[in-house]
Amino acid sequence: MPSLRGKVLIVDDEPAIRQMVCLALTQAGYQCLEAGDTVEAQARIVNDTPDLMLLDWMLPGMSGIDYARRLRREKLTQHLPIIMLTARTEEEDKVRGLDGGSDDYITKPFSTRELLARVNALLRRQAPLATDAPVEVDGLSLDPVTHRVNANGIGLLLGPTEFRLLHFFMTYPERVHTRERLLNGVWGDNVYVEERTVDVHIRRLRKALEPTAHDRLIQTVRGTGYRFSANG
Repeated sequence: MPSLRGKVLIVDDEPAIRQMVCLALTQAGYQCLEAGDTVEAQARIVNDTPDLMLLDWMLPGMSGIDYARRLRREKLTQHLPIIMLTARTEEEDKVRGLDGGSDDYITKPFSTRELLARVNALLRRQAPLATDAPVEVDGLSLDPVTHRVNANGIGLLLGPTEFRLLHFFMTYPERVHTRERLLNGVWGDNVYVEERTVDVHIRRLRKALEPTAHDRLIQTVRGTGYRFSANG
């Protein structure tokens, strides 16, 4: 069975559209989650954080654009890639969608080929990391500018790949990352690296964090990948 490329949440109140999109994504190697409204979508996110969301504009209850704004205000989903799906074709509507928090916009009807291209492109654009802001989680701090890592005031020595891996984890805590997502985020999509290489560097990173017991923050999610979490 081929490895999953990532998890996509499809939020649309039309079951036929969800089924069509899910079939195309599954055939392309993605795992699909489905929701018919924002209430169901929120439950999906809490239980199984996706790597990307396909969000219909016109939904019962809260609209897609209002939901996108809400997601951008929440820590868990503020960086979640969102593609807005809508029958609206006016330029003003596209601008509203993008200003409302979506990263891309595709109008109905659309081809599954175009949709897959946009999903692939958006996930690639999420990496590599570009921020220079220091990050801190549970006594573990990382400064991208000085390239220093401290745990409870103790300096830790990390190799360059382990440093980038830790930076990625700390920038997107609590999310479950597939190995392919980690490859794109840490190595970039223009470098050929086998997925098992991720496991090797995870082991090295855990070993580097062992002296202060921060290796516990890197959790293995069986059958999917890894999560960086201060919640055991």
